[in-house]
Amino acid sequence: MEKYNEDSYYTELALAFKSWSENEFRPVLEKFNSRKVEFVGDAEMETKELYTPLDTKNIDYLDKISFPGEFPYTRGVYSTMYRSRLWTMRQYSGYGTAAETNRRFKYLLEQGQTGLSVAFDLPTQIGYDSDHSLSEGEVGRVGVAVDTVEDMKNLFDGIPLDKVSTSMTINAPAAVILAMYIVTAEEKGIDKKTLSGTIQNDILKEYAARGTYIYPPKASLRLITDIFEYCSKNMPSFNTISISGYHIREAGATAVQELAFTLANAVEYVESALKIGLKVDDFAPRLSFFFAAQINLLEEAAKFRAARRLWAEIMKERFDAKNKKSKLLRFHTQTAGTALTAEQPLNNIIRVTIQALAAVLGGTQSLHTNSYDEALSLPSEEAVEIALRTQQIIAEESGAADLIDPLGGSYYIEELTDGFVSKAKDYLEKIDKLGGMAEAVESGFVQREIQESAYKKQKDIDQKRKTVVGVNKYKSNTKANINLLKVDPELESEQIRNLKQIKKLRDSKKVKEVLKEVKNAAQRDDNLMPVIIEAVRAHASLNEISDQLRDVFGVYKSKGI
Repeated sequence: MEKYNEDSYYTELALAFKSWSENEFRPVLEKFNSRKVEFVGDAEMETKELYTPLDTKNIDYLDKISFPGEFPYTRGVYSTMYRSRLWTMRQYSGYGTAAETNRRFKYLLEQGQTGLSVAFDLPTQIGYDSDHSLSEGEVGRVGVAVDTVEDMKNLFDGIPLDKVSTSMTINAPAAVILAMYIVTAEEKGIDKKTLSGTIQNDILKEYAARGTYIYPPKASLRLITDIFEYCSKNMPSFNTISISGYHIREAGATAVQELAFTLANAVEYVESALKIGLKVDDFAPRLSFFFAAQINLLEEAAKFRAARRLWAEIMKERFDAKNKKSKLLRFHTQTAGTALTAEQPLNNIIRVTIQALAAVLGGTQSLHTNSYDEALSLPSEEAVEIALRTQQIIAEESGAADLIDPLGGSYYIEELTDGFVSKAKDYLEKIDKLGGMAEAVESGFVQREIQESAYKKQKDIDQKRKTVVGVNKYKSNTKANINLLKVDPELESEQIRNLKQIKKLRDSKKVKEVLKEVKNAAQRDDNLMPVIIEAVRAHASLNEISDQLRDVFGVYKSKGI
């Protein structure tokens, strides 16, 4: 048997590839090519016509890929992945009052959803009660209104919080919302130590891409690390942050920018926690991430694989983390809202299916699938059921969940994963030179990068270099006959009446005392979680607690970029 010679093998392969390209591929392409497009995806890496072992010969398997559950976790954070347990099917829901949303939660759980995800309305997200003048017309519109702990109790009425994992998409007032969740659980007789779920609690991406901030960055980082510290001691199963690239991507960032900026935010949070004396292995195991799944199936799967490798390397090399769990990038995925079109909305079912499959092939731990009607309204029950069924069909029928990292070993996927790692590292080095992510945001660097990418993408769509089916190609004059969900405007009045009743019946003297304690703790640099929990117990409202912090911390004013 002839002895294998690696150098000879790759030399012969390179010659064979050159021969194929010159004698087979190029002549046929020149004769028949009708696709006048650039083969460059959202990652802005050129896609070659064919990938071979030549593209992966310098990728050391054990060093850069390895096995599932083993460093650097490229192939998955757990050794068994979906062989032992499917991802959590967590549909993002919330509108109107807590009672309305509670009915939707129960409907979804009956349909087989395995985790809850709460969407809050805009006033709640920026720390205003429903009766505030700035809340008028926005109460319950893009999420559920939560003013006091009574709303939180109604939101989870009849739902076993010790058995269901809950994710809450809230940032600036995250400490207050988490306090309400803790008090709600306690009044159900549930020990907070048993609670599982996630609070988004990611403020840096708000300054860069989304806008629902309240306080200046330094104060906001303090609130975040207070949550880290409190939960590390009292809520060991609860994820203290969901570091979110989703909103960065939705604002127009490329896939590489989404990856790089998300990890740069994570680095900033870790460093902030270390500065107040926390030990990395005490809080890092409860950090989690949140990414978008866009339409380019293979690019998105490679992005998720690259994210795991990069985070593991960062935690090991930069922060000297010893606990294996500190190095695991566990993430939730949501399909892309910006990919949904009002034109031919039923096409969105296909888009969401491809995006969801990318998340599964990339090894997500949790997934939300958007509903086909979301470019037109909040999702109807019919639309949200189809979105959930999309996940269930992928899980139970497609076979995609039967194999761990099914795309691993593909010459293209491995080369693309390596490309993501390399390009993201370039961004991380730039951000380090700027002084970290907080400084990069303050200087406008991150915002400019996102805006330029968004402009380029929209320009490509407008000039038809990028196809969006039903929008700039394959248009149709036929209108889809779909039933849209309409939020009853009377729900806003109902929410305000309920809030006034709570304020009338509570112990006003006690409320004043606990609000004063919140302000004093903020001035003293104490951990704010215990006093906020006491304020919530006394039925102080979200707005009232947030105002105490506004008085001490001030309000952030964005610089025009």
